[in-house]
Amino acid sequence: MLPHHSHPPGPAAVELMRGSAVPVWVPWPLPAGWLVTGFAEAGDRASVVAVSGPSLSYGPADLLIISEEVGVGLGSAYAGLPGPDPGDIADRPPITKIDANGHSIPLWVVRRGVPADRAVYVGEAAGRWLWAVAWPAEAGNLITLMQLALADLRDLEWDVPFGAFSPRLTGEGAAETG
Repeated sequence: MLPHHSHPPGPAAVELMRGSAVPVWVPWPLPAGWLVTGFAEAGDRASVVAVSGPSLSYGPADLLIISEEVGVGLGSAYAGLPGPDPGDIADRPPITKIDANGHSIPLWVVRRGVPADRAVYVGEAAGRWLWAVAWPAEAGNLITLMQLALADLRDLEWDVPFGAFSPRLTGEGAAETG
């Protein structure tokens, strides 16, 4: 996996992420009570947007949306998987679909090898892996029940609301750099 760098939420980080070569997917509109809580990137090969807010019934939740080129391994690291990709997901039907910039994107749930504290979904959007990693695991229901829609932050013309920096990007739950 490529080394990556995290950035606290704010206008400077948004401007940095707007220069990304890969999509910078953010849930848009944000679900009620949710805030953007940080960003990460692995050069021009991967981007991460962290959002936090209330889950449907389990208290606070964190969600990372990762876009990466095949073989980078950043999404896999946040998912708690040992390899650079989600393994064989196409051997079963997708569990849900989300909208990404107006395109319906199938997502598969990844269970094999994923720690019990998180839910992991993966698909392909704009020719890159699209990962959604949610804590606690029950917060993964947000992805399937709320009809999550994603927009590319690079294309948004308005400000996104910010919250406190997510510990998922540095510290507990953070991917190892290599």
